[in-house]
Amino acid sequence: MYYFICCLAVSDMLVSVSNLVETLFMLLLEHEMMVVQPTTVMHLDNAMDMLICSSLMSSLSFLGVIAIDRYITIFYALRYHSIMTIQRAVTIIVVVWVVSSISSTIFIAYDGKAVILCLVIFFLSMITLIMGLYIHMFSLAHQHARRISSLQRKQSAPQFTSMRGAITLTILLGVFFICWGPFFLHLILILT
Repeated sequence: MYYFICCLAVSDMLVSVSNLVETLFMLLLEHEMMVVQPTTVMHLDNAMDMLICSSLMSSLSFLGVIAIDRYITIFYALRYHSIMTIQRAVTIIVVVWVVSSISSTIFIAYDGKAVILCLVIFFLSMITLIMGLYIHMFSLAHQHARRISSLQRKQSAPQFTSMRGAITLTILLGVFFICWGPFFLHLILILT
C-alpha cells in the first residue's frame, strides 16, 4: 500500500510541476523574454500536455489501486500477503505508469472530442469504482461494529468509529473533487 501511496504522491506532484513549467513557459513567451520558433512551442506544449494527462491518469489509477488494495486488506486479510506480493505491486505500478504514458500520448496525438470523452468516462468509472469499494467496506465495518456492540451492550462505540471513518473518507474524496472537479467540469463543458 505504501508503494501505491508514494506513486500517487509522485503523480500528483508531476501534475503540479508540469502545470508550473507550462505556465512559466507561457509567461516567458508572452513577455517576449524567450524567443522560440512556433514548431518548438507546439512540441513543448504537446510534451507538457502529455505529462499532465499522464499524471492525471496515473493519479486516478493509483487512487483506484489503493481502494482495491484496501478492499483486499479487509476482505482477504489472512491471504493479503500472498495475494499482494512486492512483485505484484511493482508490476501494477509499472503497468499503471506505462498505460498512462501510452494513452496520454495517444490522447495528445489525436486531439478531439473523442479524447475528452474518454478522459471523462475514465474519471467517472474510477470514481464509481472507488466509491463502490469504500461504501462496501464501510457497510461491512459498520455491520461488524454493530455485532461487537450487541455482544458488549454498548451502542455509542460503533457509531463513533464508523462516523470517524466516514468523515475521513468524505474529507479525502471531497479534497479530490475540489482539486480535480473544475478540470473535468471544463472537459464536460467542452463536450457539450
